[in-house]
Amino acid sequence: MLTLADERQRRLVMDSLWLGLVGAVAAQIFIFLLDLAQKWLLDGLAGYVPPGLPHEGGQLAEIIGAHGLWLIPVVTTFGGLISGLLVYSFAPEAEGHGTDSAVKAFHQMGGFIRGRVPPLKTIASAITIGSGGAAGREGPTALIAAGIGSIYATVRKRSDEERRLLVLIGIAAGLSAIFRTPIGAAIFAIEVLYEDMEFETNALLYALLASVIAYTANGAIVGWEPLFEVPDVGVEHISEYIEYAALGISGGVVATLLPMVFYGARDLFERIPTPPHIKPAIGGLLLGLLAMALPQVLGGGYGWIQMAMNGNGQMTLTLMLILVFAKMLAMGLTVGSGGSGGVFAPSLFVGAMLGGMLAAVFNQQPAALVVVGMAAVFSGAGRVPIATLFMVTEMTGGYHLLAPAALVVTLSYFTQVTLSGKLKYHSLYEAQVPTRQPRDVDLLEGVIVGDVMTRDFDAVPHTMTLPELAHEFESTHHHGFVVLDDEGLLYGIVSLGDIERAVMDPDFEQKTVADIATPADKMALGYPDETVSAALRRMGTRRVGRLPIVEGPGSRKVVGVLRRQDIVEAYERAMHNRKDISVRLRELREAHEGKVRVLEFSISKKNALASKTVREIGQALPDDCILVSIRRGDTVIIPHGDTIVQNGDHLVALASLDCVPEIEQYFQGEVETLDA
Repeated sequence: MLTLADERQRRLVMDSLWLGLVGAVAAQIFIFLLDLAQKWLLDGLAGYVPPGLPHEGGQLAEIIGAHGLWLIPVVTTFGGLISGLLVYSFAPEAEGHGTDSAVKAFHQMGGFIRGRVPPLKTIASAITIGSGGAAGREGPTALIAAGIGSIYATVRKRSDEERRLLVLIGIAAGLSAIFRTPIGAAIFAIEVLYEDMEFETNALLYALLASVIAYTANGAIVGWEPLFEVPDVGVEHISEYIEYAALGISGGVVATLLPMVFYGARDLFERIPTPPHIKPAIGGLLLGLLAMALPQVLGGGYGWIQMAMNGNGQMTLTLMLILVFAKMLAMGLTVGSGGSGGVFAPSLFVGAMLGGMLAAVFNQQPAALVVVGMAAVFSGAGRVPIATLFMVTEMTGGYHLLAPAALVVTLSYFTQVTLSGKLKYHSLYEAQVPTRQPRDVDLLEGVIVGDVMTRDFDAVPHTMTLPELAHEFESTHHHGFVVLDDEGLLYGIVSLGDIERAVMDPDFEQKTVADIATPADKMALGYPDETVSAALRRMGTRRVGRLPIVEGPGSRKVVGVLRRQDIVEAYERAMHNRKDISVRLRELREAHEGKVRVLEFSISKKNALASKTVREIGQALPDDCILVSIRRGDTVIIPHGDTIVQNGDHLVALASLDCVPEIEQYFQGEVETLDA
C-alpha cells in the first residue's frame, strides 16, 4: 500500500507532467500574440522592424519605414495606454514585470492568483512589448504559467502548501518553454524567491520535471536550437581570466545600479498626480521620444544582442556604452510606469552591451564576453546567480564558457550584495524575502487559523462617514475595523492610522470609509484551514496587526479576524499541548517499559467520528492511549480538546500493547486503520 508521502509525490508528479505541457502551450500562445501585436503596431503603424533572432524566424537587420522614426512615440504611447486601461481596470496585480507578482503570491497569498490574471497578463504584455515597450517575455510568462498552476490548485481544492508548489512548477514550465532552458528555468523558479542564496528545495524535482516536459513539447513545435547563435569560443590563455574578473566586478556595479534606476522610475511615476491607467501611456511617450534617438532600446533587444555577439560593425564601443544606461532608463519608463512586461530580457541586453564594450576595450572577440556579460548583470540584479549561470548557458549553447561564467557570476553577485547593502532597493524582485523561514521549531505550524480566530468581530459599512468612524474608534478603542459592502462582503480594512491621516483633510466631514479604506484586492487575507504560522508570515510581511479571514481563495465572505492577541493565545495553547503530550508520553513509556505501539487511522467520508471534537473521542479511549497528532493535508496539527476531526484527517495515537485490542474495537467500523 502506498504511504501518504507516496500518494502526495505521485499526485505532484502527475501535476508536473501536465503543467509542463500547459506551460509549453501557454508560452506558444503568448509568443503568437506578441508577434501579432508587433506586426500590427510597431511594424504596421510605425513602420519599424527591429533585428530579430534567426532561430525565431527573424533577420539581423533593422528596417526603418518611409516615415522614419517619427511614428514610434505614437505607437509606444498607444500601447501603454491600452495596456494600462486593461490592467488597472480589471486586475491591478497584473501590472509590472510579472515575476515579482508570482513571488509575492508565493510568500503572501498562499500561492493564490486570481483566475483573470493569466489571460489579462497575456494580452497586456503582448501589447506592451509588441508596441515597442522595453520589456521582456520572462515576467509575463512566469505569471501566466504560475496563475494556471494556482487556478488548477484552487479547482482541485489543494492545500496552500501544494498551491505554492504548483505556482513554482508553473513558473519553471513557462520559462523553460519560452527560453528553451530546461535546467536554468527550474533553478530560477526555486531561487528567485529569496534575496540570499537560498532555494525552495522541496520543489526542485517537480519544477525540473515540468521544465523538461515543457522544453520537450516546445521543441517538438519550434525546434531545439538555442535562442542565440554563438561561435565556438572559449578561454585560450589563463591571463584572460583577469578580463573576466573585471567583467564580473563591473557587472556587479551595473547590477547594483539597475534596481535603483528601475524602482526610482517606479517611485517617480507613483508621485505623478494622474490615474494609474494613464501612467503607462506617459512612460510609453517618453520611451518613444528616447527611441527616436536610440531605437535599439525598443522591445527585448535580442536581435541587437546577437549582433553584438557577431561583432557587427554597427555596435561600436561608444554606442554600447550609451545603451548600457539607455536600456536601464527605457525599462524603467516601460515597466516602472506600470506597463506589463519582464525585466529579464532588458537586463540581459544591458549585460550584453557591457560585455561587448569591454571586449572592445580589451581588443578581444566579442562573443564570449557578450555571453558572459549577460550572466554578470542579471545574476546580481535579480539575486539569482545559479539560475542565471545555467539559463544564459542554455540560451546560447555556450557550455564551453561555463568556467569563466561561474567566475563572473560569483564576482558579480558578491559585488552587488556588498554595494547594495545600504541602498533602498537590493534586487529587481521587490517581493523576495531575505531567507527561508525556519520550520523545524515552529509550534504555530500545528495550529489552524479556524481554531483560534475571533469569529465575533466588529465591522463597519463602507458608506459610514468619517466622523462616525472616528466615534467608533474612540468608543471601542480598536486599532482597525473590517469594512463590509452593501451585501455584507469584504470591502477592505480601515485602521486608526487611516482616520488620523484623514482628520486634516478639509473634506473630512463629507468623506466616507470607502475613501480611506485599503480595498480587498490590495490587502492580505487569511483562510480558516491554513496554519497560524502561514497567516503570521503574511501579517509580518505586510506589517499589519489583524488579518481578515475569508471562506477561501476568491471569496469575500468574512468568517473571522485573526488578531495579535489570537496568535499569542494560539502559541500558548500549542506550548501547553506540547508539554502535556510530552508528559503523557513519558508517563506512558515509563509505565509500560517501552512496550508502546504507534497506531495511525484515516477518517473516511462516512465515518461517525467526523465532526466530533478530540475531547469527545478521547473520552471513549482507554487511559493508556494518547492522540498525538492529526495530519490534515500537508499540515500536522497538535490537537487540543476543542479540535474538530474532519473527513480525510489522519490520526496518530500511541497506546500500550494491552489496550490496542480495545482501541481497534472502538475504531472498527468507524475508521480505516492504516497501520495497526
